[in-house]
Amino acid sequence: MNQMKLGKTGKTISRMGLGTWSIGGGPAWGGDKDLKTCIDTIRACPGLGINLIDTAPGYNFGNSEKILGKALEGMNREDVVIITKCGIVWDRKGSLFNKVGDRQLYKNLSKASIYEEIDQSLERLGTDYVDVYMTHWQAVEPYFTPIAETMEALNDLKAKGKIKAIGAANATPEHIKEYLKYGELDIVQGKYSILDRGIEKDLIPICRDNGITLQAYSPLEQGLLSGCLPRDYQPVGAQCNKKWFQPDTMPKAMDMMDQWKPLCEKYDCSIANLALAWILAQGDFINLLSGANKVSEIEMNVKSASINLSKEDSDWMRQLAEEIDQ
Repeated sequence: MNQMKLGKTGKTISRMGLGTWSIGGGPAWGGDKDLKTCIDTIRACPGLGINLIDTAPGYNFGNSEKILGKALEGMNREDVVIITKCGIVWDRKGSLFNKVGDRQLYKNLSKASIYEEIDQSLERLGTDYVDVYMTHWQAVEPYFTPIAETMEALNDLKAKGKIKAIGAANATPEHIKEYLKYGELDIVQGKYSILDRGIEKDLIPICRDNGITLQAYSPLEQGLLSGCLPRDYQPVGAQCNKKWFQPDTMPKAMDMMDQWKPLCEKYDCSIANLALAWILAQGDFINLLSGANKVSEIEMNVKSASINLSKEDSDWMRQLAEEIDQ
């Protein structure tokens, strides 16, 4: 697995990390997964070259963190770089966010909430520090918290050794500029796939210019770009309201992937490998998260990092994606 630097920390991370949203299970993913299979999947990561694991309390109300914590019991903590997040809560008030099943999630990035969240996360994870603590979603009214206040808490946690680096997810360029006024920001997480290229306009440039790692999440569009879904696939859970799972768009994405098949032969890889390799080809400061629920899925995904996708092929893939997104 190719390696890269994490922002300006000097820490080395694999270019591909394991995302554990689906491992958390729950209503968003059609129910809980087999616990042993999830633990085995996480524990297989270092041996397959992946040292970066991403989680969050908001992934099924702490369940993803708990599963990662159980996996860590049988691992060397120093072998993995753990990202977890703050700002999405369900046991205190905040600005309305999503409703999952019959439970409401809220946005809250106040200092008091962050101090409470980090201790809860450390307990679920069974560790005394996290490598990256990331704001999951940015604060909005009526529970708006200035980034200056949020960063005061994060810088304090960093000084105490509970967190080693600071990140921000789902942030705008304006948010990033504000974070940088008050401290170091080493990684920014944004949704990015060949079908969703919106962050290329301004988020990617500001990360590149400021030495910030850009981490792409949902690079396979929640499984659509795996190339494994049948034409008559019926979306479930969180897929249902997504643009590319609608009846008028999913067939276009399927047609696009059919056109990729000569590249699969050329690079001796799968459709999913091409989708992930395309992301990595967009810049050496770009990292990606790939969800997996089984060891075999990680084994398939890691091949993507070794594909040297040519500029010509990358540009052609982009052209096909642009043509179906009119």
